Amino acid sequence: MTSEATPHTDTRSGGKTTGGEGPSWGALVIVMVGTFMTVLDYFIANVAIPAIQSDLQASAAQAQLVIVGYGVAFTAGLITGGRIGDLFGRRRMFALGLLLFAVASAACGLAPNAELLVVARVVQGAAASLMVPQVLGIIGTVYTGPSRAAAFNVYGMVVGLAGVFGQVIGGVLITVDIGGLDWRSIFLINVPVSLVALLFVFRTVPESRNADGTRLDLPGAVLVTAALALLVTALVEGREQGWPTWSWVSLLLAVVLSVTAVSHLRKREREGRGPLISLTLFRSRVFSIGLAATVTYFLAMGSFFFLLALYLQQGRGLSPLESGLLFLALGAGYFGSSLMSGRLAGRLGRSLVVSGPLTLAAGYVLTGLAVTLNGTDGNILWLVPSLLIAGMGMGMTTGPLTGLVLSGSAPEHAASSSGAVNTAQEGGAAIGVAIAGTVFFPALGGAALAADYPHAFTLSLIPLVVFCCAAAFMIRMIPAAADAD
Repeated sequence: MTSEATPHTDTRSGGKTTGGEGPSWGALVIVMVGTFMTVLDYFIANVAIPAIQSDLQASAAQAQLVIVGYGVAFTAGLITGGRIGDLFGRRRMFALGLLLFAVASAACGLAPNAELLVVARVVQGAAASLMVPQVLGIIGTVYTGPSRAAAFNVYGMVVGLAGVFGQVIGGVLITVDIGGLDWRSIFLINVPVSLVALLFVFRTVPESRNADGTRLDLPGAVLVTAALALLVTALVEGREQGWPTWSWVSLLLAVVLSVTAVSHLRKREREGRGPLISLTLFRSRVFSIGLAATVTYFLAMGSFFFLLALYLQQGRGLSPLESGLLFLALGAGYFGSSLMSGRLAGRLGRSLVVSGPLTLAAGYVLTGLAVTLNGTDGNILWLVPSLLIAGMGMGMTTGPLTGLVLSGSAPEHAASSSGAVNTAQEGGAAIGVAIAGTVFFPALGGAALAADYPHAFTLSLIPLVVFCCAAAFMIRMIPAAADAD
């Protein structure tokens, strides 16, 4: 398989790439390494929390911040990171993000106390937010036609597999205890991988940018980043702490800042001063409806990992490694359907993407039935067929939907539109966890007995099935022509 040749053009031409030779698939391999690590670190730390608390004498609040600090910094910085890539070069910012991610990972692995670990995790999340938006921007400008569709499909497969295998990899690393490092190995392993990838970035990835003469919109960056940070923090920590007053105040402030940000972006665009993200992107029905479908789909996808881990570990008493191995069924379905999607996308087009969330909904329904019938003492392997089907639905949707959405954005806004899509993905997952938690924990009751977990888990799947069906409907509403407005 070979890539499409990319013309040798100056980086001042929006969306074009530099370099005399057409890009090879080596560029995709390198950016996928960065993608895999950043998504993996979103999930893998969950497995290590008990060991971190024991080793560093971390409080429950500090343990939560190890997870939330990374997630908030990651999600809140994606749009700004994308715009920085548009202005200063996507390859350059990907490389810088990769280097900072390696440094922050080393700081996490060597942290002598919980306070420094939390700070290092925030920096790690910020580095990820600089790196990840460039990935979709690079794919969108380096590859064209069938090569681009295949690249987006690979991206979706990597994102899903990193999420699915996060618990497995974390459980294995901690169980094997390489060099007596215990939980520290889940962070330190990023360092050599990042440095090796960094050696090949400038050899394999062409540079691209939208050097339109404007400067970074700092007020817009502050407004958008603050709004996203307040939103994600309130939803994740608010749900965890029982929705205290501060969480509602944060949500209100997030709304106020969002309205202010939109007003600021409109004014800056009218004046021709280069807003953080161009609102003209949302004039494309492909992009705007697709972005809404992305949020809705990730409401259903991200929260399922959260619910399944709770049911398996607390309801069935499985270890993190044992529950992670059951996640392999999801991964097998995801991997298989991702490979199949790459071959069928050209023939089925949007119909394939529509069927993905519906397949996922069917997997959720069958999983709920299997849990209800087996309770807390049935054979856990009865979950495998339904998890395979759910994984297939995820693989049929993630990559193809991403490619469909980005087909509605102009090349000169490749990284900033990618930042919006990444924010929709991560934000949707965070909101989905909050919604699932508001159903799951009240249904579980204060005693949180093992016998109550099957009912709470099954009940929590109902909104997820609704989200899947809503996402399929939205995807169906996307204009058939990729350039439709």
